[in-house]
Amino acid sequence: MSLHIPRIRGIDFAAAGKQLGYLEIEHSDNENDAAVIPSPIAVLSGGDGPTVLLIAGTHGDEYEGQILLQELIRSLHPDDVTGRLIILPALNIAAVREGRRVSSVDKVNLNRALPGRADGGPAEQIASLIAGELIPMVDFVMDIHSGGIASEYVPSAFVYQGPTPELWAEKTAAVAAFNPPYSVVVKPMLKAGSISGAADQAGVPMISTELGGRGTVSLPILNRARTGLRSLLGHWGVLKDASSAGGSSDAEAPIRWVELTAQSPVHSTMAGLFEPVVDLGQKVRAGDLVARVHSVEELDRPSQDFFAPIDGVVAIVRHPALVNVGTTVVNIAVDHGTTYPEGNHEPS
Repeated sequence: MSLHIPRIRGIDFAAAGKQLGYLEIEHSDNENDAAVIPSPIAVLSGGDGPTVLLIAGTHGDEYEGQILLQELIRSLHPDDVTGRLIILPALNIAAVREGRRVSSVDKVNLNRALPGRADGGPAEQIASLIAGELIPMVDFVMDIHSGGIASEYVPSAFVYQGPTPELWAEKTAAVAAFNPPYSVVVKPMLKAGSISGAADQAGVPMISTELGGRGTVSLPILNRARTGLRSLLGHWGVLKDASSAGGSSDAEAPIRWVELTAQSPVHSTMAGLFEPVVDLGQKVRAGDLVARVHSVEELDRPSQDFFAPIDGVVAIVRHPALVNVGTTVVNIAVDHGTTYPEGNHEPS
């Protein structure tokens, strides 16, 4: 029995082997009447086993995940797979083409658009296919993010807490298998419309990542994530030989668990040039100087200092120097060391 999903072209989800196709995203504008934006998809099926959905390019300026999933598509054979891998290496293809967080086509943040609308704009159509068609058919999800052009994160897994003890246990086990230097924890259902939130609502275990940033690719981060990804796929039972990863790993280093809270962001209250005064991963105490902003035009105006609101670890630093009032310049995460926080499993 075949399993075809309308608007996912070239893919029969019930078929064995390797298939390449695309999500057919309809778009009509001044230059194109009834055009299609093709978001690429690969499916590798090797028989009975779990189904895993791997996503990158949700934001177009985040590159490590796109490279890792392109490599995986080219290097894996269906015989390497137990079950089924569904791989979307450039999910928001319009944004990927532009190298921007969101595309100029609709200016919609895809990771805030779920469950989407089948008759909506491009990002809403993609969101509808992810939330309505793909997540319900899979056992596990990974969405690979980086900091993009605007920021840099400590290289980390990124997980929504909860929403149940069972799902939280699955997530923490997945983080351990992926083995990043850090794991960033946020409250349950942190952002409305996110892929993580949709997976939680569907009861499907999912982890995300934040692999550096600055709109470029870090070779050490890429190598460790390459190793970690295959280890994770082995943990999830979909990859037969998870030991055949390229690159290097620091398997002995324990994962450092940090938590972003409502007190974590440091917002600028002045427009101008941002000067970071701390490094990523640096420990700080509440009241420590973490940033200053310099006026561009008011030559007699002193720079403005900004201070850590809480004790913790510098988890995110803004990259572009130009900032405005309200721009987040630094995030300070609560440091849980090598013990992950139990926390609240109920959505809030």
